[in-house]
Amino acid sequence: PLPSYDEVLVCTPDTEEEEVELLVRRALSPGSRDQKIYCLLGADKLVYKVSKQLEFHFFRLVQSSSIPNYRFIIFCNAKAHNSYVITAFDAYKVTFPCYSETEIQTYLKMHLKVPSGTAPVAQAFDEPHQQNVKFVFSEKVGMGK
Repeated sequence: PLPSYDEVLVCTPDTEEEEVELLVRRALSPGSRDQKIYCLLGADKLVYKVSKQLEFHFFRLVQSSSIPNYRFIIFCNAKAHNSYVITAFDAYKVTFPCYSETEIQTYLKMHLKVPSGTAPVAQAFDEPHQQNVKFVFSEKVGMGK
């Protein structure tokens, strides 16, 4: 399954050290054996101080953790060459191929189907393909999305 709200942290320059530490702890603590996938999105946007603390907490917990198969993904913009996070985690870097928007949409339509017999939120959308995920964008915040 896709990560849920408690597994994803969308980073901005305002993201605080405590938020990053909490996600790293969730990913690397003994209670995280329930197959969750923890993600830092846009980690290249973290300020230097928070990036250093991310590195510190991650490597400290990896050394002391008894979980060999943790699931922790850090997403960064490949063009953000001045990011401390990219430098600190360079040994773990994996580059993904670029897929077209059509290829991504086709993949999502095939893999994110709502199981039969459920009442998905996707019913609110007037489309023939019922899916688990919908992206709603707005120019204004707090518009009830």
